[in-house]
Amino acid sequence: MEKRRLGKTDLHVSVLGFGGSEIGFQNASLSDVERLLGSALDAGLNVIDTAECYKTSEELIGQAVGHRRSDYYLFTKCGHASGFDAPDWDAKMLADSIDRSLKRLKTDYVDLIHLHSCKEEMLRDGEVISVLKRAQEAGKTRYIGYSGDGSAALYAIQCGAFDSLQTSVNIADQQPVRLTLPEAVVRQVGVIAKRPIANVAWRSGAEKPASAYHLTYWERLRQLKYDFLNGDPAIAVETALRFTLSQPGVCTAIVGTANPDRWVQNALLADKGALSDQQMQAIRSRWNEVEAGKGWVGQG
Repeated sequence: MEKRRLGKTDLHVSVLGFGGSEIGFQNASLSDVERLLGSALDAGLNVIDTAECYKTSEELIGQAVGHRRSDYYLFTKCGHASGFDAPDWDAKMLADSIDRSLKRLKTDYVDLIHLHSCKEEMLRDGEVISVLKRAQEAGKTRYIGYSGDGSAALYAIQCGAFDSLQTSVNIADQQPVRLTLPEAVVRQVGVIAKRPIANVAWRSGAEKPASAYHLTYWERLRQLKYDFLNGDPAIAVETALRFTLSQPGVCTAIVGTANPDRWVQNALLADKGALSDQQMQAIRSRWNEVEAGKGWVGQG
C-alpha cells in the first residue's frame, strides 16, 4: 500500500488508515477486532486512529494488537471527559485522559494526539495546546494535532502549533478543498481525512437515515445527484475514496468498519491511485454548482 509522509513529521503513513469508532460504538468482540486489525496490518495498513470517547475502542485496540506495536502508528484524541468527573477541556482532565489512553492502549506513547474538535476560541486561549505540548515533552506522544473543521481548523493550521490536521473531506464535504487544504500544503501540516467515503450515506436511498451522523451527507447527496452513485455500489465506494485521496495535502484517509473482511477490499481500492483529472473536475464542478449560496460547512 502506498505511503505518504505526514507533513513535516517522520511518519510515513499508509494512504488508508483504520478508524476505531465503529468497533467501540458497535460493541465489537475482541476476537473480531483481532481478526479485523490483523488483516488490516497484514494488508499494509500502518495507521490506527481512535479517541477517548469511542467507548471500548482504545481497550480493544490495546488488547488486540498491543503485541504488534512496532507495526503501526497509533493516533488518539482527547478533550471529552468521557467518564472523568470534570468538564470537557479541563486542563487536568486532559492530562489524565492522555494517561488513561496510554493505559488502555497498552503502550508508553502514541505517535500522535489530536485535540478532539474544540472551538477556535479555546485554541486561541492556548491552554489546551499547552497540555499537549507538555505530554509531548514527557514522551507520551511524538506529535500533536487538531481534529476539526471550518475556521477552527484553519486557525489550527495557521497558528503553527500542530503537526497535523484531521478533518472531514469527501464527495459531500468539500469546504476543506478551498478553506484548509491549500494552507496545510503551504505550511506542511499533514492532513488526515476523516469520513472519506461520506459515511456511505447514499446507501440509504430514498429512506431518510435514522442517525443524525449520516443525515447531513444523505441530504447533500440527494441534491448533488452524482451519476456514479447510481451504478455499481463498488464503483461508487471506489470513486468516493479515491476522490478524497486525490486531494492535495491528504496523507491518509481514516475508514472505520467492524467488518473483518472489508480491509483487503479497501486496500485494493486505495491502490488504484488518483482519479483522472476529468473525474475530479466533474465532481468538483457539480459540488460548486449545487453548493453555491447554501454555505455547506464541514461536518465534525
